[in-house]
Amino acid sequence: MLLGALGDIHGDFDRVRLIQGRHAEVTLWLCVGDVADDAGGYEPFASPVYFIRGNNDGFDAIAEGRLPANVHYLENGRLYEIQGLRIAGLGGTFAPTWFDTPAADLPHPKKGTARATAEADKRRHFVREEVVACKALERVDLFLTHEAPRPYYVAGRAGGRGIDAGKTPINEVLAALKPRLHLFGHHHRFSEQERQGVRSVGLDVVSQSFLLIDGESLTYQVLKQ
Repeated sequence: MLLGALGDIHGDFDRVRLIQGRHAEVTLWLCVGDVADDAGGYEPFASPVYFIRGNNDGFDAIAEGRLPANVHYLENGRLYEIQGLRIAGLGGTFAPTWFDTPAADLPHPKKGTARATAEADKRRHFVREEVVACKALERVDLFLTHEAPRPYYVAGRAGGRGIDAGKTPINEVLAALKPRLHLFGHHHRFSEQERQGVRSVGLDVVSQSFLLIDGESLTYQVLKQ
């Protein structure tokens, strides 16, 4: 079996459909979050896409189950068996202020614009109880996160190494789970590293590249757009 992995989509649905059209042999696609367009909307795909939430997704649509054909949401801290693979995820971003809030209590007030509403919607964050749930899972093949593990350096304006944008809870989950492969997004660039003894791959935005992954060995190839 061959599966595909997509980085942040950000409403570029035509690009996803183009990729799927070129790779009809792939019947399972995974995405590391930020699928929705600027209005929080989704469009159907030709083949199933399973995604975790990013920090720019349609949280009302997700909560209400208003997702179109072949768009499937993966809840944080839950194990899914899909086409023989054990897949789990921890979507959203890390915010220390909200980390100890129960997921069901994360506020999401309405604002005057789509962008303001997205910024106010704290459902874009993951919380401690979801991290704990992830750590309790067993025999995970593929683990998806939106955030990167540490260290993950984002280049500074002067071209230096910059800050470490990785998040410690991701490392903690990798250390507990030891998945066969970890995929993340959010930073819009491709990267390869090993963290906590786990292969960890950062995905670029879908307009730049994507992965094709062998379902047995979980080895992958990078295809540029």
